[in-house]
Amino acid sequence: MIKIVVDAMGGDNAPGEIVKGALEALAERDNFQLILTGDESIVAPELKKYNYDASRVELVHCSEVITNDDVPTHAIRAKKDSSLVVGMRMLRERDDVGGVVSAGSTGAVLTGGIMLIGRIKGVLRPALCPGIPNVRGGRTLLCDCGANAECKPAYLAQFAVMASAYGKAAFGMERPRVGLLSNGTEEHKGDTLHQEAYKLLKEMKGIEFAGNVEGRDIMYGDIDVAVSDGFSGNIALKSVEGCGKTVSRILKEEFKKNFASKIAYLCARKQIGKLASMLDYAKLGGSVFLGLKKVVVKSHGSSKANAIRPSVLQAVDAYSNHLIETIEQMLGEMTFGEQDA
Repeated sequence: MIKIVVDAMGGDNAPGEIVKGALEALAERDNFQLILTGDESIVAPELKKYNYDASRVELVHCSEVITNDDVPTHAIRAKKDSSLVVGMRMLRERDDVGGVVSAGSTGAVLTGGIMLIGRIKGVLRPALCPGIPNVRGGRTLLCDCGANAECKPAYLAQFAVMASAYGKAAFGMERPRVGLLSNGTEEHKGDTLHQEAYKLLKEMKGIEFAGNVEGRDIMYGDIDVAVSDGFSGNIALKSVEGCGKTVSRILKEEFKKNFASKIAYLCARKQIGKLASMLDYAKLGGSVFLGLKKVVVKSHGSSKANAIRPSVLQAVDAYSNHLIETIEQMLGEMTFGEQDA
């Protein structure tokens, strides 16, 4: 049975919410086991709060923690007994470990993934790829959302391939529609980077390229994948997060104004809950770090149990549905111009 490592010390709400979410995922599926890495004196008491199948959970003691204040490269090299580094090494060295999930420092997860796990052969740059809820009731994959602030056209072309492979392997998308995030839908829109990337994507035979798309199309359009440089993608992701929180707050304030509005809330409670759920991208899990030799999922730093649970299941599904092999196959069938490692 495959094992998923969860960094129990990573994130603002560790270890309590991390442990709770991981155990909720364990209860939902019977096809994997958990390995929790972290300070045993802190994590063990959290485990005692719940009833679970102890035969499917392993706790590996780690004496160190990588924080957001640490310099990622230095931390990965110096804190060898940190919960993140220990988890990454287990993923690299053990065939029975299928993935790592962490809500810890984004920089450390990215650095650790590249230094300890390594890139798939031919991958120019790995990319973070979260799922964003869309109006169709599904998800749009946003690739990249922060790993690569500066990109080249070939990088964006590979992001399209890797995200398409992810859509096929993990979500059953037969032929994902790919859009290039730009400042307009016309072919000539965007800077030189996006214009050159457009030409590459337009000529590629292995993907379904839908042309340029705008930010609104991530949630409201008919695409399955939105390709972006990490800078623009991160802004888009945080904008979606901010929009969800803003709508939720406005609704709460409006429905508390008077007795009539409270009655109206009771009548519309189901619809409001559906809207709030749709705008909450965290319910879909974390961002898969596409392009690595093994499955790594980066959860939001402020993740609570309801976001950790789907992140763990993401890792299970990505491994079980052969994400890495699908990426390798699709990349092997294409060329991307300059091969800048």
